[in-house]
Amino acid sequence: MALLLFLLILLVPASNADWPPSPGYWPSSKFRSMSFYKGFRTLWGPQHQSLDQHALTIWLDRTSGSGFKSVRPFRSGYFGASIKLQTGYTAGVITAFYLSNSEAHPGYHDEVDIEFLGTTFGKPYTLQTNVYIRGSGDGKIIGREMKFHLWFDPTKAFHHYAILWSPKEIIFLVDDVPIRRYPRKSVATFPLRPMWLYGSIWDASSWATEDGKYKADYRYQPFVAKYTNFKAGGCSAYSPARCRPVSASPFQSGGLTQQQYRVMRWVQNHHLVYDYCKDYKRDHSLTPECWH
Repeated sequence: MALLLFLLILLVPASNADWPPSPGYWPSSKFRSMSFYKGFRTLWGPQHQSLDQHALTIWLDRTSGSGFKSVRPFRSGYFGASIKLQTGYTAGVITAFYLSNSEAHPGYHDEVDIEFLGTTFGKPYTLQTNVYIRGSGDGKIIGREMKFHLWFDPTKAFHHYAILWSPKEIIFLVDDVPIRRYPRKSVATFPLRPMWLYGSIWDASSWATEDGKYKADYRYQPFVAKYTNFKAGGCSAYSPARCRPVSASPFQSGGLTQQQYRVMRWVQNHHLVYDYCKDYKRDHSLTPECWH
């Protein structure tokens, strides 16, 4: 009987919910945490923010959402925060942490997004990563979305989400695990102008949950997100030209180690649910990085 049980265990495939292997390197440990008021200012919805024990809480209700913005613009760097999401019905609600220069270049801006797409009862959150280059607001919206279902429940505890942006590449990380790498293949497909760091919670019912099928339901308000352990290190727009871009790996030149690549492949094999480059309904003449 014991032998039979052992054989059954061997034959049952490992669950996709298993935790990823160790990345072997933890870029978040290279950057100091900073207080919210040292690095950021409230952008909108001040009455929907509170700060307690270094954790910032922002919320959305029927009257408003809320957002914040870094004091300084950056031209490269590591940008992270530990975030905890709300449980239950959150359809239509976006909790975001992102880089953008939309205020400096309205209608012609760059953006690098980490967005949590709200969900319905019993369904997992979707983590959407996205990159826009010069003009996402001009009517020709060219998103570069990759979406993931995480290997943990992001409502149970804080987890660290980060964007590493260098002149060579953009790397998205979750708890120091690289989940996506967006390399610079051309000037036309890569954001190079200075950007600010933002966070926000807002109503995106028209598209956020299953392409707008489920809307925000304010019977469940307020919708709450908590941010702490803010990190923003690298070259600000005011740094001297000699400022060296940060790296996601031990290599000062940038790039990922073989172990980090293996972990990223594991995440994409088990937890990737959408890749714009593999969406055959898209016009890929607009996203040449998919076939170059």
